[in-house]
This record gives sequence, structure tokens and C-alpha cells, in this order.
Amino acid sequence: MLIKILFVGDSASSMLIVEKLICEHCILTACSGAEAMRLLGEHRDINLLILDLKLPDKNGLQVLRTLKRDKRYNNLHKIILADCDDEDSEIKSFKLGAADYIRKPAQPDLLLARLEAHIAIVCAQEELVKKLRKISDAYEMLINQVPVGIAISFNKGPSSSISNEHFTINAELERITGRTKEELLALGWVSITHPDDVDENMRYYEKLQAGEIDSYAMDKRFIRPDGSVVWVYMIVKKLVLDENYSYNHVAIFKDITERKIVEKQLSESERSKSTLLSHLPGMAYRCKYDRDWTIEYVSSGCVKLTGYTPENLINNRDLSYNDIIAPEYQEVLWNEWERILKGRQDFRYEYEIITASGERKWVLELGQGVFDENGEVEALEGIIIDISDRKAVEDALKYTNEHDNLTGLYNREYLESLLKKDAGKYKKIKRAFVGINLSTIQILTVNYGYNYTQDLIIKVAETLCKYRRDNCELFRTHENRFLFYMKNYKDKNELFEFSESIADELQALFITDRVGGGIGILELGADESDMNLLSRKLLIASERAINLFDKEFKACFYDAELEAIVDREAVIRHELARVAADDSCCDLFVQYQPILDLKTNSICGFEALARLHTDKLGLVSPAEFIPIAEETKLIVPIGEKVFIAAFRFINRLKECGFDDINVSVNISAIQLLRPEFIDRLMDLIREINVNPANIGIEITESIFAADYTFINNIISKLKDTGIQIAIDDFGTGYSSLAREKELNVNSMKIDKYFIDKLLEEDDEKAITGDIISIAHRLGHSTIAEGVEREEQKQYLIAHGCDKIQGYLISRPLDEDDAIKLLKKHRSKKM
Repeated sequence: MLIKILFVGDSASSMLIVEKLICEHCILTACSGAEAMRLLGEHRDINLLILDLKLPDKNGLQVLRTLKRDKRYNNLHKIILADCDDEDSEIKSFKLGAADYIRKPAQPDLLLARLEAHIAIVCAQEELVKKLRKISDAYEMLINQVPVGIAISFNKGPSSSISNEHFTINAELERITGRTKEELLALGWVSITHPDDVDENMRYYEKLQAGEIDSYAMDKRFIRPDGSVVWVYMIVKKLVLDENYSYNHVAIFKDITERKIVEKQLSESERSKSTLLSHLPGMAYRCKYDRDWTIEYVSSGCVKLTGYTPENLINNRDLSYNDIIAPEYQEVLWNEWERILKGRQDFRYEYEIITASGERKWVLELGQGVFDENGEVEALEGIIIDISDRKAVEDALKYTNEHDNLTGLYNREYLESLLKKDAGKYKKIKRAFVGINLSTIQILTVNYGYNYTQDLIIKVAETLCKYRRDNCELFRTHENRFLFYMKNYKDKNELFEFSESIADELQALFITDRVGGGIGILELGADESDMNLLSRKLLIASERAINLFDKEFKACFYDAELEAIVDREAVIRHELARVAADDSCCDLFVQYQPILDLKTNSICGFEALARLHTDKLGLVSPAEFIPIAEETKLIVPIGEKVFIAAFRFINRLKECGFDDINVSVNISAIQLLRPEFIDRLMDLIREINVNPANIGIEITESIFAADYTFINNIISKLKDTGIQIAIDDFGTGYSSLAREKELNVNSMKIDKYFIDKLLEEDDEKAITGDIISIAHRLGHSTIAEGVEREEQKQYLIAHGCDKIQGYLISRPLDEDDAIKLLKKHRSKKM
């Protein structure tokens, strides 16, 4: 075997002698200690160092000390050459790791013999290292291939590789714990053991360490870095390595997490099974597949369920289970089991049984067939649960979901489900809705209270129930609406006569309350089932009857004219949605109608009026699109657009020198009742930087019918900010005079109805002056709407009206025209 030798010395003769004696080996030479260290660093495979103590740059002992401090050179075989007989240097050399000390000059034969002896030792060491490396590799491969975790000298606490040189961990234990060998060494096993297992593990470990036991085994849990837990079966055995490390141990770990999960599931399953059987509101059974359902096993729950003991039923001793099944279900149950078993499906069926006391109970049977190796039914197994309470609750919920609480009639939800079932089913049978609309009784709620109208609704229901037939069912679909669903009638005449009879009954019922209602008639197509659309059509027909006949009860068919109205409303809805969603759209715009102060004969403000003009519809009247906007809740974004336009107009007026002009905006109940309305309005005022004193808000009197106190508090908060509050359409609402006095408003706007009456009646008979007087007495100023003639203006002046608006002053104007009108008025006064 050839080895690599480094000769270090400054004597050329000595170098030549050594090279000649061992020329068959690879020899490197160095003339100084620095060069020697460089070559040792570059050639890690140098086996033998021949070092002359006398070197030009440093003493050879210094080189030995350097090598001693570096563990990389622990296995380097070192021979010293020295010129003198210096015992002190020789001793130091051996202490620093030298293998031999040769004095110069040495006899060639003696030198050769000693070098060959050392070379032989080096060769033997190299062979041993190779064998040990093979053994180590085999050992490493072995412990890393076994399907269990192995740890040798795995200490309980943190330690370093220097203090624990025998520490060994295989790959499987790294996988089990989720940590590398180095991490495990730095942590120790206590810190990664589940807290609940540490005490038991420590007791065993301390006994092993004390020599009281040689080994121990236990189940324990490791905690992985991600917090998950892994169960292991651990065997620990005492291990004596050498005298320097007298105590150690080896541990083997088997991952048993899956087993533990299965054990837990089995334990839970057994516990659950025991708990279930003891608390089951019924019984578990095994029976034969025969007509008697011969019981082979039944749990004790059968006593509570049936009134019979297991002994009564097993093997049909006193009676069979079939005798307990209610007669009407016996054949049905057999046929259902027969169907299920053919397909080897799970059985689920609800039926009634008759108990020992004669009580009927609803039960739910859940079961399955047990088949033998030939595929024949060997038995049936399952559970039978008492569901009587559930059935009672279901029946109660079903009744509640399908019936109106006040009248007991079927409700809209039931009608919707019925329509879906009937859609397409009656293609040759006529079907129709007859809807009764009592929306006008809302006025009675305001005047007489909620309970009064509720009693009226009950009386209406009792009256209408007299007209129910097999082909004519009655429903209460909304708070103030009823509906007859008729099938198989002859023609429209029959529908109209039926409606007239109902109208006569209702007319008599409401004669003392002096309110009317509308009856809408709608014939259904064979496939029509959209309740929302049908309800809308029926409402339109009934509303038309109310508008046409006022306080009488009359019927109106839904026809092509009303169809066009519905179609147009759908288009308006679509256009409003588009306008509301598009901030850049100009289809919604605002015009301003001037308000004239009669005392100064000057324009003091404007009312902002929303206008809609689209390519599809042209100009749409506010009376047409505002109700639709309110119904769809689009009035909220549209109303905000109107506020923004009005506020910007106020600022424009201010820029033109008209900072005393007020601009009022109409708002709906939907806007006013939104929780965020006031905050959003104040945000807009701040963002646009407008003076609240120049803002007016107009609210219709009927809004207060919803919640007087709540709404009055809202307008009080608005009024406190400086905003002017006006009640629109005063005189046509539902509030009493006592409540009008309590309203936190600034002014009342007298409805156009009373202004028009001035043209029809003598001044002495007109009550408009009285309305003005009442408003003043209540502490509110007055604004007359719809003034178109000079004689109306003169009457209002004579009776102390504060302000007027109408076509006599001006039609609604665009911003530019409104400003021109202001300038014109100001110039006249100057």
C-alpha cells in the first residue's frame, strides 16, 4: 500500500536521503513551517509527517503545537528529526503527539528500518480505518433502513455534540419527531415530550440511570414543531459503552399514532353504542325476514316504545312485531323492505304502531339486510325510534308555515308551493285569482288603532270563508289582502259574478267605517307559477278598482291595458337601477320651482324636483317613477343624487350673490327611516360645504302614520342643525290636529287640492283660509302649492298665507333659467 508523506526541513541532504530510502511512496517536501501547514491544508490525504525541529521560520515544536490544537490532524502520524541529543525537546515532542524521535545523522539502514516500521503502522491504520468506515457505513445504512426510530444516548436535556459524542439518531426518529438530529440533541427528549407523559417517563429514566432497572417500555407522545402529536411505543435499554462513558442507553420508538386513533375510535364507538342503546328513544332489533318480523333480539327500549317487554316479543312468544304495526302500514312496510333488499340499500321508513295501551305512535325504522354467503337474506337489523314528538312539531311547524296566524287561512307561502305543483298540470282547466285589496283600511289603523283593524280583518276572513269551495280556496297573502284561487270555472262572467257577490258582502261590512276596497281578477295561463309577478298583476287590477270607484267595493279584470302598465313599470325599474348605479349618467336631473314670499313679493327659495328622461322612455313623470323608486328602495341612491344636485345649486346661488335663497328637497319615509340617513346627510353637507340654513326638507304628513314619535325625533335632530322642515300636502294626511301641534317643523305646505277649490267655491265657503289660520295657530308658516291664477294669489294674500308656488310664478326651471329669474326679480325690485 502506498502512502503520502510530507518531509519538512531545510537540509537538502537529509531530504535526499529520505527520498532515496522510501522512493516508492509519494513524497511532498516543505522548507518551512508555514509551507508545511499550507501543504497539509491542501493535501488532506497526507498520512505521515517527517518534521525537522530546526526550521528557518519557526521551531518544529511550534508546528507540533499547531497540529495538536487542530482535531483534523489527530490521526496524522508524526516523526521528528533532531540534530542534537536534547532530552527536553524529545519529551516535548512525544507530549505533542510525535510517534518517533530520530537523531541526526542517522545510519541509512537504521533510518530505513524505522521509517519502514512507521510506514507499516500507517498502512495498518489506513486499512483499519477503511474497515471501520465500511462497518460504520453498514451500521448507518442498517439503522436508517429499519422501520423504527432509534436513539443512542438521547439525553433528557439539551447537550452538545462534544459532550455527547455517542449520540446517534436514525432517519425514522427524525421523521417521527419532525426534527433533525442536531435539533434533537439541542433540545433533549423532555422538551418534546407531551407534558402529560413527562412525569411517568422521568420516573422510569431515573430508575434506569440509578441502576435500579435495566430497561423499560411505555406509550408516550411527542409534540412536533407544528404542534401536532405523534404516539410512539418506546423501549429503552441500558447500554455500557466504555469506561469513559460508563452510563448510556439505547431507545427504540415505534409510531403507533394510527393504532391509537383506531383504539380511540373503537373505544368511542363502544361507548357511543352503549350510550345510544341506553338513551335511544326506541329500540334496537334483529329479526327474521318473514311476515311476522319474528324478533330474535330486541333492546330494553322496546318497553317504553311499545309497552311490551323483550320476552313478550322474542320468537313471537305473546305476539309478533307485525301485530304492533298499525294495520294500514303492514303491507306497505313489507313492500318497502322487499324493494330495499333487492337493491341491498339501507332501509328508512316512517309509520305508526299501536302500543300495549292502545296509543298510536309515529316511529322511524332504520335498518339493513344481513346476507349469507349465497346472497340470501339471513336477518334484518336496525333501530326503531319514537318520532311522535317530532311529528307533532313538524305538523305544528307545517301548519304555522302554511297558515296565517291571525285568520287561520292558508298563507302566501302555501299558495306559492301549490302554484308550482299545479303549473302545467291543468292545461285544459281554467284557473284564476280573485284578489281582495283592503289597503284603504290603513286610515282606520291611524284613527282607531291596530287592534281595531285586526278585528276587522278577522271579520273579513269569516265573511269570505262562506265562499270557499272544493274548486275555490281562500288565502291571506298580505296584511290587508286576501285571494281566492279558483279552478274549473266556466267563463269570465262567473268570475265577475263571484266578485260582485263578495263586493256586496264587504260593502255591507264596511258601511259604517266609510272605506272601500278593490277586487282584482286575473286569469292564469297553464304554466304560470311566478307568484311575485302574478301578485303584482293582481295588485294593479285591485288598485285600479280602488282608484276608479273610491269608497265602493268593485271588481276590475287585469287586461292588456294593465299589462302595458306592468311592462312599462318593469322598464322604469330597469332604467332607475341603471341611473342609480351610474354616477356619470345625466338621465336623472333636477329642476327648481320658485317659491314667492307674499310679504316681500320676492323669490325666497326653490323646491328641487327630480326629473327622469331616458332614450327608451322619454320624459317620465315623477308621479310615475317615484313610487317605483320607493318600492324598489332605489329612492335611496336616487334621493342622494338629488341632494347633491340641490346642494351644488345652493353654492352656485351663493356665488351669484343669492346667499339668502333656500332650496328644499322632498324625502320619502324609506330615506328618513334609514339609520344612517342623518349621518350621511351631514357628511354631504360637509363635503359640499353648504350652509344648513339654506336647506329645506319636505316630508309628507302621511309618514307620521308609521311611527309618529320616532319620526318626530328624527326631524327634531335635522331642525336643530338649522335645516328648515316643511310638511308637504298638509290637509290631506292622517294626523290629528293635536299631533300637528307637536310636530317639530317650520312650515306647512297647503295641498293643491285646497288651492284648486278656490276657483270652484265662494270665498266665504272656502276652508283654505281656515287651514292657514290653523297652521299659524300651531306655530307654523304656510306655503300654498299649485297657485296658477291671480285670484288664488289674492285670496291667499288676504288670508295671511306666507308663501306660494305654482305656475303663476313659474314652471320648474333648469339652474340657469332659475338664476336668470332671480336676477330679473332683483332688478325689478331695485
